[in-house]
Amino acid sequence: MNQQRNKVRIIGGQYRRRLLPFPDAEGLRPTPDRVRETVFNWLGQELYGKRCLDLFAGSGALGFEAASREAARVVMVEKSRKVVESLKANRQLLAATHIDVVAMDAMHYVQGCREIFDVIFLDPPYDSTLLQQVLPLTAALLAEDGVVYFEARHWPEALSGWEVIKQDKAASVHYALARPLEEESL
Repeated sequence: MNQQRNKVRIIGGQYRRRLLPFPDAEGLRPTPDRVRETVFNWLGQELYGKRCLDLFAGSGALGFEAASREAARVVMVEKSRKVVESLKANRQLLAATHIDVVAMDAMHYVQGCREIFDVIFLDPPYDSTLLQQVLPLTAALLAEDGVVYFEARHWPEALSGWEVIKQDKAASVHYALARPLEEESL
């Protein structure tokens, strides 16, 4: 039996090489190591002092990676109770007090959130329309120079209002870093 099954490896920072377990759950698929490595190269290897939001947290791969790279605060939002318990257990295992795990539907969280973030990670279930629904709402949660990372099985058709800074594809994963377009003053 494969020892790596249902475990995600942190690839950089203070928790580097730590293997974190996650439960079997429908649609749960951690962002692959290669993709995470590229994303954190784009973001910079350290996120010192940054506030990060990991919506649709799932295994927590992106949020734990950000926390490992010295983000000041990481909020992980996940609606599955079983997955939330796993995220909390992994937070405790790492003694990562700067991580908050929120048991809530991501759309409800975004609609009620009054906090501002420097980096927002969006990795919703692939066979849903959640990316198209939540992406426009995240602009209001971004700090002035904030960015959104998103991934999807298919490139989103409508990205109006967003500037794609970087994008790539690995196997069946399309992923990008984007920021809201600045409104032109009249």
